[in-house]
Amino acid sequence: MTILFLHGWHSVPGGVKPTYLSRAGHTVLNPQLDDDDFDRAVRQAQQVYDRHRPDVIVGSSRGGAVAMNLQSGWTPLVLLCPAWKRWGSASTAKPGTVIIHSEADDVIPIAESRELLLASGLPDSALVVVGTDHRLADPEPLQAMLEACERARPADQPV
Repeated sequence: MTILFLHGWHSVPGGVKPTYLSRAGHTVLNPQLDDDDFDRAVRQAQQVYDRHRPDVIVGSSRGGAVAMNLQSGWTPLVLLCPAWKRWGSASTAKPGTVIIHSEADDVIPIAESRELLLASGLPDSALVVVGTDHRLADPEPLQAMLEACERARPADQPV
């Protein structure tokens, strides 16, 4: 499976989460996104998406906002503590999106992910509450991310 991993603000490619997905046997596209210009970051991610047509898009924090603002058709999203209220114009997530967030996140309140879930009409099961902080870099959230990617199906595809 090919995964487009969009890192958070002031993060860099090759971090714990994309490395975990890669070590699980997946091809991970992990572009460096502009930290200062959100629209440019979206354009950078869009170019990679258009060139490779990944099977799933994972967006972490600001990368989640980037993912939500892409033109990505039915490609499933896995959003990690998405910072959608801080960047971009998207206010809903597409059907089939999975949101992973920690109750103890002190950067992006989990209430924002609950609000996104409701605004998007996603089922309660689309929010996976796991982890001890914003980074989601411990074994349990990493495994939840991997499982969400491996279960992801385009919303127009039958189970």
